[in-house]
Amino acid sequence: MRSVYSDGDSGDGEANPESVPGLRPRTDAASSTLDVDGEIFAVRSSDFAGTDYTWLSGPNSGYGFGFFPARKLSLDEHREEIRNFLATVDPNAGCIEDS
Repeated sequence: MRSVYSDGDSGDGEANPESVPGLRPRTDAASSTLDVDGEIFAVRSSDFAGTDYTWLSGPNSGYGFGFFPARKLSLDEHREEIRNFLATVDPNAGCIEDS
């Protein structure tokens, strides 16, 4: 399941009225970077038993997505997840827009 982060989400299923879709909670977890088709992403294990992807070269600071549940992904699988995310991003807004 892919999820777009909301800042301060407790994971209880209740929407936080202050959340901003696409902004992930700050974490001190170690990360690595991955270049996918010229876009740079930070990749790290999340605090929520998954993988966090932060779009470092994107137009919106802190924007990204997550992949759950956690499993060991190959570099090609990480790239595929990132390409799937980028395919959903509105190029004019630089984020996923509701239809």
